[in-house]
Parts: sequence; structure tokens; C-alpha cells
Amino acid sequence: MDRDDAIVSAQWLHQNLENPEIKVLDASWYMPFENRDPFQEYKEEHIPGALFFDIDHISDLNTDLPHMLPSEEAFASSVTALGITNDDKIVVYDGKGMYSAPRLWWTFRVFGHDNIWVLDGGFPKWKSSGFEVQSSDSSSNEVSKSSSAIRVVQQHYKENLASPATFKVVLRPHLIWTLEKIKQNIEDKTHQHIDARVRGRFDGTAPEPRKGVRSGHIPGSKCVPFPDMLNSEQLFLPRDEIHKRFEKEGVSLENPIVVSCATGVTACIVALGLYKLGKKEIPVFDGSWTEWECQPGAIIVTINSASSS
Repeated sequence: MDRDDAIVSAQWLHQNLENPEIKVLDASWYMPFENRDPFQEYKEEHIPGALFFDIDHISDLNTDLPHMLPSEEAFASSVTALGITNDDKIVVYDGKGMYSAPRLWWTFRVFGHDNIWVLDGGFPKWKSSGFEVQSSDSSSNEVSKSSSAIRVVQQHYKENLASPATFKVVLRPHLIWTLEKIKQNIEDKTHQHIDARVRGRFDGTAPEPRKGVRSGHIPGSKCVPFPDMLNSEQLFLPRDEIHKRFEKEGVSLENPIVVSCATGVTACIVALGLYKLGKKEIPVFDGSWTEWECQPGAIIVTINSASSS
């Protein structure tokens, strides 16, 4: 497993699936308007032995912002409930191919675990390769562990109950950017700010998918849409092609970069693309556009006007 790449192929995973050191996580997540239940879809079919990691519920339950990073204690407890140790090598995938899995890859790295890789092409590539899938009913060990991981986070936030944790975390705060850091960067311009949303939403000419959220972008940011990292099969492009995508938008790989999107999910696809190019310490603005846009008096840049508030 090449840590410099952080991506493995379906063929590689198939050949190494029986390795007891490797744990596989289904990190599928979908937009609310898609009306898809990722946990139910996981129960119906998943890679054999995989566990489900719910990024919506294993998150900070003290905020209205969606799937913000959980506390160190909540994350450690949930990962422990899944039976994952610090020695495990983790492969994450999702049901779209390359969408939400990089978010979990970034999350583990934020909490100090580098032995994690993303499955290139995700579950669609696994199935199209003809590899076996598995189903699990509600009484299965896999579903029980996945449900327990959600439950311990709820107990942590809502009942103030601490769950035992053997998984040790080491927080890397430099990989997380807050709203305050983004505001400061507009003034200081220490980092190039990349927005991973599609062009229309960035320009303000297409609506945001979340009700009540305006489109547009943060002052000074540049648009490198996350689909630009991928081919039609949701596989990552070769490094030289990825490099061209950044070059086209005037992004210098020699200077610091921070990435954002709508809610901190697809930004991690761009962060993974940059990781492939050797930029391994890319921070993500966790609250992203959803947190920026909801501020009173937020400056919103669109293609048709300098700004509006």
C-alpha cells in the first residue's frame, strides 16, 4: 500500500481482502434531496466484511451545521466501537464511486491515523469488476458494530456519557480551518483558497441544493470543481492531468492552499487530488460554504456583481 498515493484499486483490495490487518469502511453519504438511505443500502449490499461509518451521525451534535467533525473523545469511542485499532490499515469507499469516502480519509488523518486509503472508483467499480458483495441483516455483527458507533456518539453529546476507547487519537489542528481562519485569510492572503463546488454554484448562476442557502463564493477563492479530479468512471485522473486542472485556474502548487466546498465533503476529493501531487498537509474549511453563507452580513461574491450581503 503506497501511502504517498492514498488510493488503492478494486483489484488490489480484492486480492488483499482476507488480510486481517485491513479493515474496510463504507462511508457512503448522499445529499438530502436524493432521498437515499446509505445505511439501508449498506445492509442490502456491501464489500464483504465492510463496516458502515455514518458521517452524518458520527459528528459534532452540538451544531446545526451538517456532519462537522466530532470531538476527539467521540471519534475515539466510535472507532473503538467499530473494532478498529491504531495498527489497522483502513480502506474506505462510497456508493457513488468517489464522493464521501475522501471525507472519512481526511477525518482519520485529522485524528492522527495515516494508515488509510480510498478505494478508487468506490463500490460501483468493485461491482463492475465482478467482485462479490455481501448483505447483512439487522442482527449481524457488522450492523451491530455500525449501530454501536453511532450510539456512543449520541451518548457522548446528548447524555454526557463517556464510552471506553482503546483507539488513540492525536489531533492535527493544522488540517482543520475554522470560519475565523477563513476571514483572516481574506485579509492576510497566506493561503490560496480553492472551492470544490461546481462552477455554476460558485459563480452564483446555479442554485445551491440545500434549501435557503444562496449560491456564490467567498471573496478571493478560486473554483476547482471536484469532478475535475475524476474521469467518467469516478477514478482519479493521472497526476499530470490533475496538475493541469489546478494550473488552469491559476493555483500554484508552490504556495499554501486551503480547500472548501458546501459542507466539507467534496473539498476532501480536491484535498486527495492535491495529496497525490505531494501536497499532503492541505487543510479543509470544515463548515465550508454553508457556514460562511449563513453569517449575518456575509459577503457573497457572484459573477454578476462584486458582492452582496
